[in-house]
Amino acid sequence: MTVKATTMLSEADGYDLLRQFNVPAPAFEIVQTPDDAAKAATKIGYPVVMKIVSPQIIHKSDAGGVVVGIKTDAEAKEAFNKIVTSAKAYDASAEIKGVIVEEMAKSGLELIIGGKIDPAFGRVLTFGLGGTLVEFYKDVGIRLLPCSDEDIRSLIHQIKAYTLIRGYRGQAPLDEEFLFQTLKNACDFFEKNENVVEFDINPLRLYEKGGCAVDARVIVQDGPVELPAHYDPAKIVPLDYYKPRSVAVIGASDDPTKMGYAVFRNLLQFPGKVYPVNNKRPEIQGVKCYPTLSDIPGPVDMVAITVPAQLVPGIMSECGLKGVKMAVVITAGFKEMDEDGRALENRMVEIAKNYGIRIVGPNCLGLILPPYKLDTTYVSTSPLPGDIAFISQSGAIVNAVVGISLSEGSEMGYSEVVSVGNQCDLDFLDYMSYAARDPHTKAIILYVEEIKNGVAFMEMAKEITKTKPIVAIKAGSSKRGQAAAASHTGSLSGSFEVYMEAFRKCGVVPVKTLPGAFQVAKALGDLKKPLTGRRAVVITNAGGFAVLSNDYAETWGIEIVDLPKHIIDELNTFLPPFWNKNNPIDLLGDATEARFRGVFDVLCKNEDLWDMAILVNFPNKVLAPDRVAQILIDNAKRTDNLLVGTFVGGDCLKPGVDLLKKNNILVFEELEFTYRALGHLSWTADR
Repeated sequence: MTVKATTMLSEADGYDLLRQFNVPAPAFEIVQTPDDAAKAATKIGYPVVMKIVSPQIIHKSDAGGVVVGIKTDAEAKEAFNKIVTSAKAYDASAEIKGVIVEEMAKSGLELIIGGKIDPAFGRVLTFGLGGTLVEFYKDVGIRLLPCSDEDIRSLIHQIKAYTLIRGYRGQAPLDEEFLFQTLKNACDFFEKNENVVEFDINPLRLYEKGGCAVDARVIVQDGPVELPAHYDPAKIVPLDYYKPRSVAVIGASDDPTKMGYAVFRNLLQFPGKVYPVNNKRPEIQGVKCYPTLSDIPGPVDMVAITVPAQLVPGIMSECGLKGVKMAVVITAGFKEMDEDGRALENRMVEIAKNYGIRIVGPNCLGLILPPYKLDTTYVSTSPLPGDIAFISQSGAIVNAVVGISLSEGSEMGYSEVVSVGNQCDLDFLDYMSYAARDPHTKAIILYVEEIKNGVAFMEMAKEITKTKPIVAIKAGSSKRGQAAAASHTGSLSGSFEVYMEAFRKCGVVPVKTLPGAFQVAKALGDLKKPLTGRRAVVITNAGGFAVLSNDYAETWGIEIVDLPKHIIDELNTFLPPFWNKNNPIDLLGDATEARFRGVFDVLCKNEDLWDMAILVNFPNKVLAPDRVAQILIDNAKRTDNLLVGTFVGGDCLKPGVDLLKKNNILVFEELEFTYRALGHLSWTADR
């Protein structure tokens, strides 16, 4: 985006602008002398608050530029002099435009409403607990605009301070409807003022009836804000580009220390034609070599380029003349290095565009499509085919996931593995689009450091997640090195938080670890339908696991629902008198198959009360693990709700675990991880 000059409006101008959109603001007047301060205060009505007006002093309290509770003319004059003196001492170079005298709002719950422009995702709304300690409490949530009424209401309910809004320990509830309308008006203000880049209303005091904005900052730029582009379907690569009949390796080598050696070696498994290109050798790894691309007698659909960066633009011209559709540029030394590298990359892209060539990379590990035995990378060994698409901004992470696929006992295989590199042409959207259309792919995993076209990403992801789950590891959650922000909003709604909200809105499930990503992707890929909620019923024959289930569920955001009286009454008809009459349902260590089946009969007749049922089993002589597994398998045919097995006890429970996996029933072998995974899975229920 083009960077434009920005200016912070005076508090008075900010109030005037907000009032145009029915955002409440106090009565005020800007004065230049102590006497004028007293006159303005009398006119507005005591008590008043007075603040410095200076574009250079952003945080007025820090500069001693705020005095509250002024009740007389004498106090108003004294406050004027104190504010001006303190401001000059704080910043002698600051331009002082006067002092604003404001109606002093009565005490109330102090909240913050803010907005900023995120370079990837556009307009972001922030809401939460406000006041001078807003950064300390950090009780805020965010939404990406445009916001529906449901988005706004869920944002209000999301913050911890909502307990205070709805009424706490005998206190009367505050005016939630007024707050909702104010947030809605703030969204309207932000969307219709195209030059506003950031604002915050802090605090907004909320009362039992109504509320008032006590302070406001509005930052504008000299022209409309440039927002991220929408998804362009015309840009997406046709599927046949990914399915070449022939591939050439530019810079193929016989030297095992060279990148061109590994790339060509991995392509020897490709069932189509593979051509090594090297002007110094007649043969590479036992295959006839060609000095240039143009010397190859037949057509070439795809090339993998491993020669030095300065040679690549010339190679791209040869590719154009040869009719190449896709170039995988593994070579580094482009914009990631310096401005000369950026110019080199731009020249390469321009040449490719003129010929209609699409580019993977540069500065990447490459592209692997295991079901088609196409591997253009230099990984040590190609991964196994499977149903997971893995798209990564890190070549090292790609190496790791390939290794996971090949590790002993691994059941993980891939339909697509991509190291995206600099994304000079093809980007996340293109590779996601391929996975969405690929019949081999059941789920998609992303390793994300930065998404530049976030709006388009969300639009595509929202469509894909209707049929195939997307799981994302977002690197960069640390606050280290974050620059100071011009407003509270800028510091509270950081990049990571915006990504999490974007993922929520388009149905992408965030996870923190690679093993977690694979577990969640596989589980989501096997679901009959997306989870619609977090309500769980736990059925177990182990009291200790019932207690731990409560702890783990709370940690990972799973709601262990209370059983209604009519459910307990029905369970009482066949369970022993001393069952715990609660959820988790403890059937005791001597639980028979009949007890388990009876509970599931009741649950399936009342499936509107729960979203997932978790059966926790441990080794015992009463009930074989395969019989427990069969209970889940049989009942999965009776409900569309999610049934989950947790078989804790090692190899002796393996017959049950294997049977559940064979029948595509979600099963785990560790209790805490069950709830961790379900917490991630139920993220989609928050859309």
